[in-house]
Amino acid sequence: MKGTSVIPHTRSMSSKIAEVATSCNRLVALLLYYGFAQYLPTQPVPGWTIAYLIRRVLFKRIAETCGEKVVIKSKAYFGTGRHLKIGDRSQLGKNLKAKCDLVMGNDVVMGPDVMLLSSAHAFEATDIPVNQQGALPRQPIVIGNDVWIGTRVIVLPGVTIGDKAIIGAGSVVTKTVPPWAIVAGNPARLMRYRGDRVRPPHTRLKTPILGSEGGDAMGSSAPGGGSQSNEHVLHDSL
Repeated sequence: MKGTSVIPHTRSMSSKIAEVATSCNRLVALLLYYGFAQYLPTQPVPGWTIAYLIRRVLFKRIAETCGEKVVIKSKAYFGTGRHLKIGDRSQLGKNLKAKCDLVMGNDVVMGPDVMLLSSAHAFEATDIPVNQQGALPRQPIVIGNDVWIGTRVIVLPGVTIGDKAIIGAGSVVTKTVPPWAIVAGNPARLMRYRGDRVRPPHTRLKTPILGSEGGDAMGSSAPGGGSQSNEHVLHDSL
């Protein structure tokens, strides 16, 4: 009986030690990143290759999930990195401002000065100053595969950006973006669908693919497939 009671205790201690070690590794990586590595150069400034490598090594110890060949450009801010999941070959752009709660797929390209906001102030009470109303519940931002996010784009809480979408520079994205969509403006508007200029007319997407306000799941992303309008998704405005 004594022997069997020692095993669970030993496993529990080992688990706690592993958790402490992981937390310490993340803390050290955060200190090295924000205190030093974030200031290293970005392409094409000389030294960018070693800078990318250093930031990638640190980021793998910070993020909850980090894919292969991820690029972290200079001065990208992502909080503590908790609840941050990034796929293969994706980028965090120069001067990015993100506060965790971010899920990003593979092959995401990101311009400089992007803001990904997963939280906001409460403001509805008119008898209480906004700065005393606290924050609304956090809403993760989800970005699909093969997405291009242009310079100085702002994405608001709870938004989902579908696979292969393109967000034009300076856009403010407030609602779900369908797969393959090209959007731009403030608020962002649907311009057209990616590939329409090289796709036969009868296969082009005419209306937005199903989606919903606040980043709910979207429907089929296949170009030329069936489509259905939805007032909560990008159409005349986002």
